[in-house]
Formats: sequence, C-alpha cells, structure tokens
Amino acid sequence: MQGPLTPILGGVIENIMPLAATLGIRADEYTAERVVLSLDWAPRLCTANGILHGGVIMALADSAGGACALLNLPEGASGTATIESKTNFLGAVRGGTVTATATPLHRGGTTIVVESAVRDSAGKLVAKVTQTQIVLR
Repeated sequence: MQGPLTPILGGVIENIMPLAATLGIRADEYTAERVVLSLDWAPRLCTANGILHGGVIMALADSAGGACALLNLPEGASGTATIESKTNFLGAVRGGTVTATATPLHRGGTTIVVESAVRDSAGKLVAKVTQTQIVLR
C-alpha cells in the first residue's frame, strides 16, 4: 500500500533528504499511519567485520520517523525536526536489506513522537527507535 506522496519520496528523495539518497534509502510505503523505508546492505556502509554501521541504521530509522512526523503535522505547521532519539540495537546486519517501519505514537501541536522498528531481510528485529520531533511553525 502506498500513499499519494510515495513518488515524491521515492522519485526525488535527493531533494527532500539528500543523506537518505546518498545512503540508497527507498520508500516502500508512505502514509500518515505507517512509513516504511529500506536500504540494501553494502560494504561501503559497514563497520568492522562486514556489519552494517549503527549510524546507518539510525539514519534509516530517523528518516522514516521524520517522514512519518511530516505526514502527521498539525494545521499551520511548516515542518518538523528531530529533537530526541533513542535507539536500542538488538542484532547485527551482515547482508540483505534492512527495513525501518515508523508509526506515530503521539500527534501533538508541539511535538510528534514516532516509534520505528528496524528489521533485517529475515524479519528479525535489529533495532527499536523512539524519537521526538518538534513541530516547526
């Protein structure tokens, strides 16, 4: 299921989130209720022993969470920015595709809280991220 803004994120991602484009992040689903972004493991994105770098996983989750917050902005808001992010790493990624699924936990006038589950190709949970986005006016 894809939302009406999927072509914007997937087709011109470099204009919206240049880092996401640099990392090779793709939009798989893009709705107010759920944003799913993914990227493929690559040696250039790894730390020692071929493990996908934690910062790449955090960037994927932050991008998904930011997109989810953007889709849930209250009327009169101009944007959003991450003000807090907490990541629990639960496993390593050594290949395949990693996917972040972001869902809103709180939609307020000042902040939006989003939770993202990051899974590997086998569906194993490798990270859980909770982030707070400030609503910009």
